[in-house]
Amino acid sequence: MAENTTVQYNDDNIRTLEGVEHIRMRPGMYIGRLGNGNNPGDGIYVLLKEIVDNSVDEYAMGFGKQIQISIAEDGTVTVRDFGRGIPLDAVVRATSILNTGGKFDTKGYKKSVGLNGVGTKAVNALSESFYVCSYRDGESSWAKYERGELKGSGKEPSKEKNGLLVVFKPDVLMFPEFRFNPDFVETMVKNYSYLKKGLTLVLNGVSYKSENGLLDLVNENLSEEPLYAPIHLEGEDIEIVISHGNAYGENISSFVNGQNTRDGGTHLAAFREAVAKTLKEFFKKNYEPADCRQGIVGAISIQIQEPNFEGQTKTKLGSNYMWEKQEKDENGAIKTDIGPTIRSFVNDFISKNLDNYLRMHMDIVPVIEEKIKNSQKEREEIQGIQKKTREKNKKANVYNKKLRDCRFHYNDKVTEKNQDSVEASSIFITEGDSASGTITKVRDANSQAVFSLRGKPINCYKESRKKVAENEELNLLISALGVEEDLKDLRYNNIIVATDADDDGMHIRMLVLTFFMKYYPDLIRRGHVHILQTPLFRVRNRKTTRYCYSIDEKEKAVKELKTGVEITRFKGLGEISSDEFVDFIGENMRLDLVKLSDEESIASIMEFYMGDNTTDRQNFIRENLRSEAELEDIDF
Repeated sequence: MAENTTVQYNDDNIRTLEGVEHIRMRPGMYIGRLGNGNNPGDGIYVLLKEIVDNSVDEYAMGFGKQIQISIAEDGTVTVRDFGRGIPLDAVVRATSILNTGGKFDTKGYKKSVGLNGVGTKAVNALSESFYVCSYRDGESSWAKYERGELKGSGKEPSKEKNGLLVVFKPDVLMFPEFRFNPDFVETMVKNYSYLKKGLTLVLNGVSYKSENGLLDLVNENLSEEPLYAPIHLEGEDIEIVISHGNAYGENISSFVNGQNTRDGGTHLAAFREAVAKTLKEFFKKNYEPADCRQGIVGAISIQIQEPNFEGQTKTKLGSNYMWEKQEKDENGAIKTDIGPTIRSFVNDFISKNLDNYLRMHMDIVPVIEEKIKNSQKEREEIQGIQKKTREKNKKANVYNKKLRDCRFHYNDKVTEKNQDSVEASSIFITEGDSASGTITKVRDANSQAVFSLRGKPINCYKESRKKVAENEELNLLISALGVEEDLKDLRYNNIIVATDADDDGMHIRMLVLTFFMKYYPDLIRRGHVHILQTPLFRVRNRKTTRYCYSIDEKEKAVKELKTGVEITRFKGLGEISSDEFVDFIGENMRLDLVKLSDEESIASIMEFYMGDNTTDRQNFIRENLRSEAELEDIDF
């Protein structure tokens, strides 16, 4: 390789980032994605949670029974708790110096979420304004910042109750046009109340408090009537709820030290394993674990010391042990002592307590076994059909013709080289060869795959699972996703439905979403399913080209470009050239997350949109139909 003499590398290239500067330069390392608030995983919710976590940890240690949260129209967040407050001389250090905090010493906080001294500093650094005031025994200590830079601090007498006040506003330079979604925030607050029985959280004047913990969470979020009353089991450092319904998939919420681990981890894996194992042993039959868990609804919460979360956003638990500590022996040597593994702890608790519960409530035993047997019978039928279809398609080489795969996948072993591509791994579900060809030409082959549908899939809502399994298109899609046996084998982090912006495209989109909603709802609940937004219009003059995703954007572009404007209406992905399309699936890609909250009834949603209730649907269409003028306006 020829030596490159044009790029200089010397002392001037070496930099030391002071204070919170590194957070602003590399925010993804601390809060994950940025975003504008349209996704529950966006950074503004991480900022809110980091502050509330600290207040919840105070309650967990026995200090303060109420947390007050308010969010103003302009996005300013105020959080007030009534715990111990930050030690007065440490307020500035605790809010601005990385790796500084009170949770490194487990005497102060035994089982908390935030342990690395980063959270509050990240909120400070990523906020255009940040104010903190600690109240302790008639005194207060405050500090004020702008984008992480200290603008003032001081101490003064106070008549306020002990505790902490934090007021911050996310930085628009980091989160352009951000907006807190009230539903996302309410769900977060409700989860806190379920996990910390007796704690009152007041959100914009509305109080949330739970007396029954996870049982309240499951009961309030049930979208269909369960087959039996949820089983609620509590022990030291563990709480679980279990029931079964008639829906497909598994709907299990998981938490660690009050943190909603939506991506699961070792505790959720242990829960799934333990429930199946206990049921098999109770019935003394070698049922498949998948059949024991089909249609399961429930939740698990555990409390552990020094939790190891994968990533600063703490959505997946990586710890293997309930606790681990190091002490010096009499000779001064370091001695490491560890508690039980999380797997054995969860397994032992469920094995003993679920078995006891079933023996004391024999009325639900035949209900559970019938559910398992029905799942087993259906699964075996489906597997037989899928095997025949796979053999047939293998001979015809159909699979390779429909899927243009990528190099890295969501379930790959993550290395420094591929970690970004694994996280970004996506599959575009398109209609027809034209759209598939366009996306394939410009995609990132490391992380983006393309699957081409032929025609319209069947309406899964109206068909049996057996009929769906016999459908070649959907069978191949299941194989491409890798979820034939278990959702943990999912090959792509993002499933992106990319259909044309016309009547046929919208219909295909609904059919694909119905398929996921009925048979793989967990893919939606976990935030894997998206809809690709593609521009409806191209507005340009001799100097400038604008791509517009709505009528409002189009009208704004026309006014700004003023003269010599040419407007093109895109009706299909195939109409957009490869050169243009590269922007729409790259860094500037716009995705709509398909959302499904736990309390929404899947059956009701599908019946309304895909069932035979034509009168209700027709009334809905009439009420939301655009005017004649609007329709004419977009017909270019």
